[in-house]
Amino acid sequence: MGGAVLAAAPALAACGSDEPAATDPSPTPSGSEPQGGDGGDGGNAEVLVATADVPEGGGVILDDPQVVVTQPTAGEFVAFSSICTHKSCPVADVADGTINCACHGSQFSVEDGSVVTGPATSPLPSVAVTVDGPSVVRA
Repeated sequence: MGGAVLAAAPALAACGSDEPAATDPSPTPSGSEPQGGDGGDGGNAEVLVATADVPEGGGVILDDPQVVVTQPTAGEFVAFSSICTHKSCPVADVADGTINCACHGSQFSVEDGSVVTGPATSPLPSVAVTVDGPSVVRA
């Protein structure tokens, strides 16, 4: 499988700069294994996570690629960059319907990545995904 759950400790040290967030925080593919299959993508889909590993109403943070995959309601999977739009810290966890950044307390909706609590003012950039059999893959 491509990524592992991101630990909260590295997130705390990653945001000590006063520099603005990166202009393009969207994640880039970086070495996840391609999946063959009949998903209509020519067998080049990037598998992000097994659907069974994404809790309903919650999510899973991947470190490679930097993506958070959520399941707001049963069977609905969406994904976002896991880099906070406030100061470019990696988000730390997903709990109680929000994606949470430990650096400065920003919270984002698991449904659409919108800001629930600042200081972030911009939503997490969405990442196009689809379900291919038992996996969530990059669309």
